[in-house]
This record gives sequence, C-alpha cells and structure tokens, in this order.
Amino acid sequence: MCAAKPEPSEAERVRADGTYPTVPLRSDNVTVAVVQTRVHGVDGENPAPDIKNNLDYFIECIDAAQGYGGRSDLLLFHEFPITGFKRWTREQHYNLAIEVPGPEVERVGAKAKQYNCYIAFGTYAKDPVNWPGHILHLMVLMGPDGTVRAKHWKQRNVRGMFPGSEQYTSVIYDVYDRFVEMYGVDAVIPVERTDIGNIAMSAVQFEPELFRCFAMKGAEIICRTATGGFESDDMKLTSYHNSLYTMITNNSINVGRRGTGFLEDTNYGGPGRSAIYGPRGVELAMAGAFETKRIAVIPMKDFRAKHRIPDVHMRLYRPVMDQYQERYDPGMFLDTLPANGQDAFRLFKEKSRWTHYW
Repeated sequence: MCAAKPEPSEAERVRADGTYPTVPLRSDNVTVAVVQTRVHGVDGENPAPDIKNNLDYFIECIDAAQGYGGRSDLLLFHEFPITGFKRWTREQHYNLAIEVPGPEVERVGAKAKQYNCYIAFGTYAKDPVNWPGHILHLMVLMGPDGTVRAKHWKQRNVRGMFPGSEQYTSVIYDVYDRFVEMYGVDAVIPVERTDIGNIAMSAVQFEPELFRCFAMKGAEIICRTATGGFESDDMKLTSYHNSLYTMITNNSINVGRRGTGFLEDTNYGGPGRSAIYGPRGVELAMAGAFETKRIAVIPMKDFRAKHRIPDVHMRLYRPVMDQYQERYDPGMFLDTLPANGQDAFRLFKEKSRWTHYW
C-alpha cells in the first residue's frame, strides 16, 4: 500500500519513489458506473424551461442508476446533461451557462448526499466575478456530503473539428498565465484524492500526454466524457499505457427527437459505447447505443497496494519535448474573446505557427 506522506509541495508534484499521495479508502472495493443518457441542447432564446427539464431528467436518471443493479460509489454522466450541446450564438451560450456552485448543481449534490456517492458530469459554466464574458467547460465532481468536491477546467479544445469554425470556450491553455496566477500550476492537471480513489476528470480527447501526466500525479480512476462521439481506442489506451482505470460516458441515441446538431451515427463516432476499462486496457463494461448503466467493481485496496506511477524514461524524450513549440501560443483569450466560431477560426489561423491550418 502507498505509504502516507505529506501533501506534495510545489517541488514534489510527482514523487521520485513511484508512490503517490492518497487518503484512506471507505471500503476495499469500489463500485463505479457509467450512466449513458440522452442529450438535449437547450433553446438559446429561452433556456430556462429546457434547463429545468434537463435537470429534472438528470435527477430522475440518478435515481434510476442507484435504484437497480446495486448502489454505486461513483456515477459518471456525459459532458452536458444540464445544458446540452447545440449551435448557439456566443451571447446565448454565455447566458445559458450555469454557475458552479449554483442551484442546478445543488440539486445534483442533494442526490449525491442521499446515495452517499460521488457524481461526476460535465457542463458549460460561467464565473461572472472572476471570468466575466468567458464561457467555461468544466468537469464537476459532487461529493457524498452534497457539495462540489471538485470543478476542473478543460485543459484544451481540439482544433479542426468544425470546417471554418473553432470552439470559443475558454479552456486552460487559452488563458494559461492568468489561470496559473489565480489557481496555481497544480490546478492545470488536478487529481482529487477521495475515499474511493484518486480521481482525475477531463473532456479532452486525442492528447495522451495529458493522461500520462494525470497518472504521474497519482490518478487511479480517470473520468472522461464526450458528446456526439469519441474513439474507443483513445480511452482504452489511456488504461493500457498507464495501468489505471478509465471511465468514458457518452450520450445515448435521442429516440424521437434530435436537438443535438449531429447525426445519430453509432458506427463511427456518434452516441453510445460508454465504457469502463481496467489496467492494461481490459474492457470491464461496454454500453450499446441506448440509455443504460454499466458498472464495474474495482478492487481498489489490492490495486493500490501494487500500483505505481508510469515508468517513463524521460531522459530520452526531454530534449525533443524541450525543443517542441506549440502550434499556437497559450493565452490568446486573455486579450480578446472571439465573437463566434468563425472569429475563433480566424484568430487561430492567424496565430498558427504551422504552414497549413486545416
């Protein structure tokens, strides 16, 4: 078992002896579940009724997930169970984004307290006091006491997904210096130590370096979310290469209504396929395309007794890593916020170091 040590200092975010900080477990075994539900993008002109309907349904799904098949210590929902996902104007998008904490997450927290569990989910959010005008993309972890245990910013947005348009939400990379000044560099790649294991959360895809860093900081369960699709291999290989547990929750097919802006394709991308992977990429649970819950039991005490951070021969790679320059510099949203997706595309194309930009 990993020996108890003080909290890591600024100089010790990654331990030299292969261990990592933990807190005592509530039980030897932990039951986790991916809860795959439909997604509905709210009406940008009048979001309040749709947000209420989405939240009511979210609460109903929590009850359903804990009401059959045994209780779970951790429920992971998809990327946007409260706001949904849709093409909005920037003004609409900002207005419909919720605050964390706030009344919507308080209702989710009440359910976490009722069932003595953790509930993780994604959301569009805003922070008018500290980040006026910025639309945030958060992962939220509600604790068994009913409060927000963690809210983790998305680290970066994928680029080149939408022809002629780019995502304009404010992620860590695009406000990097101010983010670090406000929250510290440890918050860039955060790992929450809980009594069911060390949990990391992110909606980022196709960036294995991020998940390697989570593992180096002692993540045992990585909660990942998607809306509209993802690559299963991306999730499976997170567990395979880092010898930990990966959970991925996507939305289900929206039977009878669309409201998403994308096609209900289940062969490539599209809804469904939420899954749980164990160390070495072993598939522990896999969903189909419809609403469902899939569970897995993690022998956390036994896993933790033998688990160590990744064995990486960094001396080989650091000269290359140190020479690498990002395609575009961080912090571009600190001076100006794009007016829309097309404006974001123009900005990133203008600032790109690469000779070809999609």
